[in-house]
Amino acid sequence: MNDKTQAKSGAKRNQPKSARRRSREVALQGLYQWLISGEDAGVIDAHMREQDEFEKCDATHFDALLHGCIAEASDIDALLAKHVDRPTIQLSPIEHGVLMIGVYELKHCLSIPYKVAINEAVELAKSFGGTDGHKYVNGVLDKAAAELREVEFTAARGARQRTA
Repeated sequence: MNDKTQAKSGAKRNQPKSARRRSREVALQGLYQWLISGEDAGVIDAHMREQDEFEKCDATHFDALLHGCIAEASDIDALLAKHVDRPTIQLSPIEHGVLMIGVYELKHCLSIPYKVAINEAVELAKSFGGTDGHKYVNGVLDKAAAELREVEFTAARGARQRTA
């Protein structure tokens, strides 16, 4: 790694997290709690709002992610079932939560480009998941994006092939 690359990667690591990224992190923690305990979404929401980091997150996006993922859990899992190699109940709760957030954003947050939604999920998996969990998340969400954002996905793939 040369000095320029080291400086770039070091600068990237030291940048403050965006409010939206923090909302994903807090929502993931809430989904983890929900997947493990099955607790009521309102109780989990109240608990997450008490966390020190909560005031730094995008509360609107947090609400959409936490409550949207829980409300649509069976639909999200049905979509994931087409792209995962085992029943979603057998996924680690972290990977499952990350995939739920990624699918939710792909389905409902159309202002977020699909590549950004996937990248944010991969970053969550790197921060909170197992050693190679981010690779699994990337592969699953790439397949889900082809289904959920077909036009955007196809256009991006076509543009990449034309430049290659």
